[in-house]
Amino acid sequence: MDVGGVEREYRKRRKLPRAYLLLLGAVMLNALLQTGRLQSGRDHGGLQIWASGATALLVVAAAVRATLEQYRAHTRVTAVGITAQWPLRSHTWAWHEVYDIRVQPSPRGSGRLAPQWLTHLYDMEGRRFRLPHLDDWQLDDPFAEVSALCLAAAPYRSLAWERRPQVEERIVRRAAGRKAWTWAAYSTLAVLFAMYAVDLWQVAVGRPEHPFLLLVCVPLAFFGVFGTGLQRYWTARPPRSLAQQP
Repeated sequence: MDVGGVEREYRKRRKLPRAYLLLLGAVMLNALLQTGRLQSGRDHGGLQIWASGATALLVVAAAVRATLEQYRAHTRVTAVGITAQWPLRSHTWAWHEVYDIRVQPSPRGSGRLAPQWLTHLYDMEGRRFRLPHLDDWQLDDPFAEVSALCLAAAPYRSLAWERRPQVEERIVRRAAGRKAWTWAAYSTLAVLFAMYAVDLWQVAVGRPEHPFLLLVCVPLAFFGVFGTGLQRYWTARPPRSLAQQP
C-alpha cells in the first residue's frame, strides 16, 4: 500500500479471531449432525430428504463463501477508480461515479465475532457497496485510512467530497428498503418456528399434516407481503435513525 499516494490494495492481513472460527465450526457441526439425524430417521419422507439436502448444501456454501471472503476478496484503489472484488464477482467505479466513502457501524458487529466498523462506497444513485477488508479487523484505524484515501483521491475527481440533498435522499430510501427486508427476514424466522410448532401439534393430536404448506408456503408468503408493506411504509416515512445516519 502506497500510504502517500492513491495507489492502494486492501487484502486480508490478519487471521480471523478464534471466537469467530469456533462459532463457525459449531454452526457447521450442528448442521451436519442435524443432516445425519434426518438421514438416519425412520421416516424418509420427501420433506425430510429435501431438508437434509438443503442443509448440507447451505453448509458447503457457507464454508466456500467464508474461504473466498478471506483469500479472494480485496479492494484495489488506483488513479482511475476503485475496484471491489467480492467472493464471486467484482465491480469497478471511476472516480466520477463515486459519491462518498463512509465508515459505518456493522449491524452485527460485536468486536470479536464480526467487525464493528465496515467501509461502504456510495454511488450517485445512492446504492451502497461494501469495500472488502476495509474494516477494523484488518486496519488499526479505518477512519483515518478512509480519510487519507479520500484526500489522496481528491485530485482525480471532477467533484468535491460534499453532501448533495438528492443523493442523500436516495441513500435514506435505499437504507429504509434494506432495513425493511431485514426485519421481514427476522419476522419470517419467527413465523417459521410458529408453523413448526403447529406441525408438531398436528402430529401429536393425530390431525392430517401439511408440512409443505406450513413450513414453506406460509413463511414465504409472509416474507413477501410483510417485506413489501414495511418497505413502502419506511420509504415514505424513514425511521429517524436512518435520516441521521453518518
